[in-house]
Amino acid sequence: MRLRPQPAWWPRQPGSVEFLLSVQRLPNPTTSQESLSLKPSSHALSLTALLLAAVFAASTSAQAPQATPPAAPAEHEDHHDHAHPAPTNLKVLPKDMTGEEVHELMEKWEADLGGKCSTCHAADPTNIGPNGRPRLNYADDSKPEKATARLMFTMTEEINSRYIAHIDSSGQPVTCGTCHRGHLGPEPFATPDDDGPKPPAAATAPAPAPAPAK
Repeated sequence: MRLRPQPAWWPRQPGSVEFLLSVQRLPNPTTSQESLSLKPSSHALSLTALLLAAVFAASTSAQAPQATPPAAPAEHEDHHDHAHPAPTNLKVLPKDMTGEEVHELMEKWEADLGGKCSTCHAADPTNIGPNGRPRLNYADDSKPEKATARLMFTMTEEINSRYIAHIDSSGQPVTCGTCHRGHLGPEPFATPDDDGPKPPAAATAPAPAPAPAK
């Protein structure tokens, strides 16, 4: 800050001397150094940016819906892809049959009758499988269908051993499919007419169009 005379053009009172107060702001070394020290360096900016990016990625990952693993398909009650233990409670089948042999015979009966395992075998409510349904108890005899299957198997075995075996060139033995043909209840046989199948009806020629009126 300093005083200097007023310029000639400045209005003044007669006989007075006036001075102009001039104030100049000088740079403060301390303030400049503090201002410089407050400016972040490029290294600090890079580190801050990396930290913000990591926090954003973590929060985004936490909020993203987690992919649900596909549920395992439910096993069918008659699912066959499992080990076949030694059978028990065999009454009409040979006692020395293995679990695999009994399984193959049951599959053939399924195809002949159009049924499935639960057609003859009862479910065990105390033995729940992975699909939430009770497993079948193959040794159980509570279902009447199982008794019928035993009776029918005994019948076919007797027909084959007592009759079919004594016919020369008799061809294939009698099986469940001989009569059932894929149906639990064999379809009744309809005797064809003596005259044989009827020929298809002849196509009838279209009637001629009427003549136009004159």
